[in-house]
Amino acid sequence: MTPGHIHESGAYQFSEEGDGDVTLRLRGVLDAASAVPLMGELLPLVRRKSPASLTVDLGGVTYLDDFGILLLSELRKRAGTGRGRFSIINADERARDMLAAVHFDTLARAVPLSGVSRPGILVRMGDAVLRHASDLKYMVSFIGSVCLSFLYVCRHPRSLRVNDTVACMQKTGVDALPIVGLISFLLGLIMAFMSSVQLQQFGANIYVASLVSLSMTRELGPIMTCIIVAGRSGSAFAAEIGTMKVSEEIDALFTMGFDPTRFLVVPKVIASLVVVPVLTLFSDMFAIMGGLVVGVSMLDLTVNSYMAQTIRTLTLFDVYWGFFKSAVFALLIAWIGCLRGFQVRGGAAAVGQATTSAVVSSIFLIIVMDSVFSVILRYWG
Repeated sequence: MTPGHIHESGAYQFSEEGDGDVTLRLRGVLDAASAVPLMGELLPLVRRKSPASLTVDLGGVTYLDDFGILLLSELRKRAGTGRGRFSIINADERARDMLAAVHFDTLARAVPLSGVSRPGILVRMGDAVLRHASDLKYMVSFIGSVCLSFLYVCRHPRSLRVNDTVACMQKTGVDALPIVGLISFLLGLIMAFMSSVQLQQFGANIYVASLVSLSMTRELGPIMTCIIVAGRSGSAFAAEIGTMKVSEEIDALFTMGFDPTRFLVVPKVIASLVVVPVLTLFSDMFAIMGGLVVGVSMLDLTVNSYMAQTIRTLTLFDVYWGFFKSAVFALLIAWIGCLRGFQVRGGAAAVGQATTSAVVSSIFLIIVMDSVFSVILRYWG
């Protein structure tokens, strides 16, 4: 075949023999200006001829860049679609170096994609068991570290960071009082309203006071207060310590000789133990006030009769019992929040996961411990 001129700086000669062997002689410069037009002519031609073998002669090529290599790669692909062989001959040293630099021999080789095999159920169960066992080991170790830190603070009271403890008490208790008071007031109001619908049928309006006061003092007051504290303060503990863990501030504390547990955890635990039971008492009072509003406005009860029935129903044991339960719940909230913070590994996403885990774990432990306390109270004495 006669050579056809495509561009001023480059040309080709396409010769075909009877047995299907094709020789393509390229000349001149193979760069962006010449390689792109050559692709437009040569690729359809090679695909149409579907040669048994395609030999590219680079003896006349004076310059070869990445666009020329792209042209050679596309020619090899077109020859390969017809099961043809492809070879390059008469390449000078510069062209060979360019082809070797881009690993031309393996450039178009298809990389087999290995499918990701999903592990079986036994493997997943074993992995979950090992993961939870490691988590349990860390939890026990953290409990021991917290206990040792408390013993050290008891023996050396001046080592307690009083300012941080007071600040944590304000954030956990004082700042939470408005939301706890509002929710408890509405909860007492709703309980009184719903129970009055049934008790009015039997003329037992006065027992609305007993129902609200007893249920809030023994059960709902500690639970609702501690769930709110878990959402506010437990998540804040995890986020604060987790951020310090990610930014390596905890490692810096350890390097400077500070015990991270005593430095960060003890003030939070003490603050929670002090303010959460007091916050529970406020919750009980706001709930009783909510029931009082319903009793006075809807049940024709007087303030004196409602409060007298509340006092007759409640005992000091009920108040102490709710106080004790809230202290245990507060200990769990502070402990699990700090634990999740110390378990953070990675970046900002891990801090968010630790915060979520702290809230969920705290609420779960609160419900579990409340169930245990209910069983204990049922078989008390």
